[in-house]
Amino acid sequence: RNINEITEGNAIMVTDVGQHQMVTCRYAKFNESRSNVTSGGLGTMGFGLPAAIGAKFGAQERTVISVIGDGGFQMTLQELGTIMQTGVDVKIVILNNQFLGMVRQWQDLFMDKRYSFVDIQSPDYIMLAKSYGIDGKKVAHRKDLVDAVKTMLTHQGSYLLEVMVGKEN
Repeated sequence: RNINEITEGNAIMVTDVGQHQMVTCRYAKFNESRSNVTSGGLGTMGFGLPAAIGAKFGAQERTVISVIGDGGFQMTLQELGTIMQTGVDVKIVILNNQFLGMVRQWQDLFMDKRYSFVDIQSPDYIMLAKSYGIDGKKVAHRKDLVDAVKTMLTHQGSYLLEVMVGKEN
């Protein structure tokens, strides 16, 4: 919602599959067609970042924001090298709940909370981004979110914003 308000609905939002996809599609309002790039229900984790890079090459005048879960980002984090080599300006938002959120949700709802391989550990995403020459910030408190989003959107070049999301037990 904060991203949508600050960009006034003019950004291209790119997601892969997961809870972050549902949140993005629920709260984003778009002023132009071809602004919601998503793999849909039949897509796979890992679609978001490479698709955002492609969207930016296709619409260089527009802000492109990839909203990705922590699990999906780990599947294509090597694309930070593509960003570094090409200098493409993509804004990356990782919603980090320290779970494979959608998988856990299904195990919760349909498998009687028999969780299997949904807890994940992540690297230091900000340090990782910086090793590729991409600036970034980690936000753990809602009160810091709006300023962090504004910083990301006004930053010249790619930027990674990691947003810690409440981990449900």
